[in-house]
Amino acid sequence: MSLTLYLHPLSSFCQKVLIALYENEMPFEPVAVNFGDAESREDFFSRWPIGKIPVLHDSATGMDIPETSIMIEYVQQHYPGTAQLLPDDAEQALQVRLWDRFFDLYVNVPMQRIVGERLRPKGSLDPHGVAEAFAMLDKAYAVLEKHMAGRQWAGADHFSMADCAASPALFYASILHPFSDDMPNTNAYFERLVERPSIKRTIAEARPYFQYFPYNEKMPPRFLQG
Repeated sequence: MSLTLYLHPLSSFCQKVLIALYENEMPFEPVAVNFGDAESREDFFSRWPIGKIPVLHDSATGMDIPETSIMIEYVQQHYPGTAQLLPDDAEQALQVRLWDRFFDLYVNVPMQRIVGERLRPKGSLDPHGVAEAFAMLDKAYAVLEKHMAGRQWAGADHFSMADCAASPALFYASILHPFSDDMPNTNAYFERLVERPSIKRTIAEARPYFQYFPYNEKMPPRFLQG
């Protein structure tokens, strides 16, 4: 086993990479980063001074790979497995990369902005920024609803890196800003995602930490049960 993933199970971006590794049936060692522990923090920052999880370490090459999309492509290139999360077809690969970025930038990032507001001290609150984040989620949901009409998966004709990005982003975003009833395509897509074994596994692994999610009171009961 040459791959080590530095992560936290509650993190949406970490879950994106976990889903990809589970889909690929790729063995790896998970290492939970504890930013409150000096030794754990220093070891992690020595690998990626930006300090954002996750980071993938490959002992075979000595490389530390940040950025979730790059990690997934790196694994497919160097350790191809059972899942082809980036298609060989160039046009489909472009679509997968497009929708991967869509979920990261327009669902995951505004979701994290809203969550982060609950962690700010009272004197540093930014209600305008939070309103902008909710507005971005509204725009993203509308685009996704139109895009998913007649589709099973977001980027290709099979489960891909785009869907790895979609699952945790939509999971947490839908807690803060639920999909409306007039979004049948988005609702159906989300249900397909959360029924997938790799995604069920990431939810199960995150479940012990849901109590620390700043909006845990909004967590749907079905995700709190093992």
